[in-house]
Amino acid sequence: MTPRPNEWPQAAGEAPVDTARDSDVGPNGASLTGRDLAHAALEAAKAKAKERGVPPGRRRPTVGGGQNPRRRRWSGPGADPRDPQPLGRLVSRLMRDRGWNENVTSARVFAQWARLVGEDVAEHAQPVALKDGELTVRASSTAWATQLRLLQGKLLAKIAAGVGNGVVKRMRIQGPTAPSWRKGPRHVPGRGPRDTYG
Repeated sequence: MTPRPNEWPQAAGEAPVDTARDSDVGPNGASLTGRDLAHAALEAAKAKAKERGVPPGRRRPTVGGGQNPRRRRWSGPGADPRDPQPLGRLVSRLMRDRGWNENVTSARVFAQWARLVGEDVAEHAQPVALKDGELTVRASSTAWATQLRLLQGKLLAKIAAGVGNGVVKRMRIQGPTAPSWRKGPRHVPGRGPRDTYG
């Protein structure tokens, strides 16, 4: 049996030293043990939490200022929104937040036209406008305009595979345009300029 610290044998001639506190008297003079003190502190905390209207162990949510309760002050080994992000992900988020996705997608159709439809078609047809899902394409000749009308389904499938579904829903194909003699906002109806010597 191991002796308690205040029961250790003393050297000859020394007065016994009591190293243990008197367990019958608490810090405020009350006769409580350590277990009783812990129980009293727990009951006091529960009463205080009940007074505030918050369950024990939870903090009252802060209104307005204060630290976000989900935010930690340190970064763990897992992914964290505060970690450095790839530039592509940041640009995608910026485009989505600002509503630029439609403009960027339209620009991709024009920039990658040759890759989307093939070199042969791109040599004889150029995209002119993309509005509300309708792509206007100008052909270099009437023969190519007819050919593009026949290939329209395949071209739409290729464009959808390259830039995504729903970007180009239909195509309007135009032949080459003749030069216009109409200048300015006003004009007179009629045949227009013609040979006056015949």
